[in-house]
Amino acid sequence: MTHVSERSGAGSSPTGAGGDRQPWTAGTGRSPRKRSVSYADAGVSIEAGDRAVELLKSKVKQTRRPEVMGDLGGFAGLFRLDTTKYKNPILASSTDGVGTKLVIAQQMDIHDTVGIDLVAMVVDDLVACGAEPLFLLDYIATGEVVPDKVAEIGAGIADGCRYAGCALLGGETAEHPGVLRPDEYDISATGVGVVEESAILSSERVEVGDVVIAMRSSGLHSNGYSLVRHVLLGAGRMRLDVVIDDFGRQRTLGEELLTPTKIYAQDCLKLIAEAEVRALAHVTGGGIPGNLVRILPEHVDAVVNRATWKPQPIFDLIQSKGRIEDPEMEATFNMGVGMFAIVSAEDADRALATLTGRGVDAWQVGEIIEGTGEVQMVGQHTRG
Repeated sequence: MTHVSERSGAGSSPTGAGGDRQPWTAGTGRSPRKRSVSYADAGVSIEAGDRAVELLKSKVKQTRRPEVMGDLGGFAGLFRLDTTKYKNPILASSTDGVGTKLVIAQQMDIHDTVGIDLVAMVVDDLVACGAEPLFLLDYIATGEVVPDKVAEIGAGIADGCRYAGCALLGGETAEHPGVLRPDEYDISATGVGVVEESAILSSERVEVGDVVIAMRSSGLHSNGYSLVRHVLLGAGRMRLDVVIDDFGRQRTLGEELLTPTKIYAQDCLKLIAEAEVRALAHVTGGGIPGNLVRILPEHVDAVVNRATWKPQPIFDLIQSKGRIEDPEMEATFNMGVGMFAIVSAEDADRALATLTGRGVDAWQVGEIIEGTGEVQMVGQHTRG
């Protein structure tokens, strides 16, 4: 984060008796003010913002790549793109946030994991087209800058960038008194990556006979939390500190809901280098059918066999508590799969070995057949 500024606040205009606006005029007849008004009186603390930046500097330095120029704190982040590595480099960009998962973090007063979620949502969209994430810019808006809290959020973002192999190049922390509560915040980020033009992954590469490989999610990731909160914390009246036996390790509901989103970027880049990858689908809002369909040409279908995996217990809890139908679950949540890779049949075993060697839980979930550009969900998940 480069600096702190106000984007909206509790400002006021000069008024006369009864609240009527009075024009300002120069002259010597003005009544002197009893005391001057500061930015802090409006709810914005420059000092707190500077302190938050100082707390973050060591974490941000850990994300530095050789192409980064200058230090944190400038007006813009500088990144020297090494064009000698490419014949026709294409820049890719993505912007996203974390959504209402932040409400859970604020209720639990745990802020060092949502930054990982933020990075995952951005960089795994970038790698879906084959791009290597280069750098990320973040944005934090809060009702009151509490340096330690902002540093916790930023530390999570820095950790996510390290996992993804990209630089945290800069960003913005904005204090919005009167718009957000003092304990309330929202975060977003924009990432930039690069891919050789001839290596761009797209639906045009997908062929009949290709194999569909699934990569297990770490849980809910960062989608569907409005429904989760409605079902579990609203109508279900569950407490975030209740221990759920099915989660294991004496894990509470709140801890499960704050499980960070898995970052697949480096795993997918390695997969692309080792196997014939046709396309990648990052499973976010819209679930498996809504995201896998985005990488299918009109003349094929993707068959996904539910019987090849068992979703994590959190999905069963949400479905049973909310009495949610299967189609609604699959249209909202990832159901245990965070990323799909479509690879050539000849390279399927190599692809699985590559992912397994990197510690990714991956398996063959289906195949590409002739069709009309649809996702066919077949079979039933193992329960219990």
